Amino acid sequence: MAQAMKKTSQKTKPAKAGALVVVPSRAPAHESSFREVVEMIEAARARAYHAVNNELIGLYWRIGEFISRQITAAGWGKNTVNDLSLFIRARRPGISGFSASNLWRMRQFHDTYVGQPKLAALLRELNWTHNLLILARAKRPEEREFYLRLCAREKWPSRELERQLAGALFERTVLSPPKVSVLLTQIHPGAQTIFKDTYLLDFLDLPEVHSEAGLQAGLLANLRKFLLELGRDFTFVGEQYLLQVGGKDFRLDLLFYHRGLQCLVAFDLKVDEFRPEYLGKMEFYLEALDRDVKKPHERPSIGVLLCATKDHEVVEYALARSVSPALIAEYQTALPDKQLLQRKLHEFYQLALPHAIKRKGRR
Repeated sequence: MAQAMKKTSQKTKPAKAGALVVVPSRAPAHESSFREVVEMIEAARARAYHAVNNELIGLYWRIGEFISRQITAAGWGKNTVNDLSLFIRARRPGISGFSASNLWRMRQFHDTYVGQPKLAALLRELNWTHNLLILARAKRPEEREFYLRLCAREKWPSRELERQLAGALFERTVLSPPKVSVLLTQIHPGAQTIFKDTYLLDFLDLPEVHSEAGLQAGLLANLRKFLLELGRDFTFVGEQYLLQVGGKDFRLDLLFYHRGLQCLVAFDLKVDEFRPEYLGKMEFYLEALDRDVKKPHERPSIGVLLCATKDHEVVEYALARSVSPALIAEYQTALPDKQLLQRKLHEFYQLALPHAIKRKGRR
């Protein structure tokens, strides 16, 4: 009897604090319905966050507008704004975000975008940290708009936005738009806004001399970061993807799917300079994917030759008569020289300016 009581007490012993308690599912048949309720909760949380963020950015805009008006009309300066910060914190000690420096940023935020009403909705799509990063690091109006739109589309965390700003994505995009085949622009007109001419793989810890296997292993080990670099709508399908044609096996380095374009995207990795013969191999892969892997509702597959470097003229010649939707890009394993790219961009604008003036004068 005593032994029986001892066993019973052992069974009913409460779990230790912090221990993982596994609750068995009592109604697995209702799991799909349960998931629907969880999705409702997550959707409501997302709407609530968006509503709060929208109101907060609107508040910061109105405060910035007020301070800007007082600077002009009443001669407010830094001391007055410092006093305003102290006044707010004395009256509302439980709230944060109203330091003197942040109040000055609100004024800068308003003054920067006041003449650009088309960006108003975009500003509210991003949180204050994202807005401040773009405000501080992007100097041209078109550069700010570029990052606002891309950040809203890709839902970048602040760390990824910082990385893209440091990697001079805007300068690289303007100076080197993606090199794509004519057929790619015809089949997928929006592809040029999705793919890049250069992919920044600074998160890879690769030696200067590395193999294709090492590059592929590094990308797989950092797949989440690579997907961020590719874009939000890319999903990973597989590595060394088997394609069987006739009696032979062929393996594709990396295979992805793009939800927006609704097609498979094949990546062939090359650790040397682009060669025209590489394009023929990619065309073979795309034909095999479209015949044997692509679903009936999906659109034609896209091929990306990712090389260590490329000669732009050779790329132009190779793509001129390509019969497949393909593009040729290069990868960099270190942050580019942003100052050099900014100087090149300045020269680019200076060269484009006379032509723009001439065109305007002809109208």
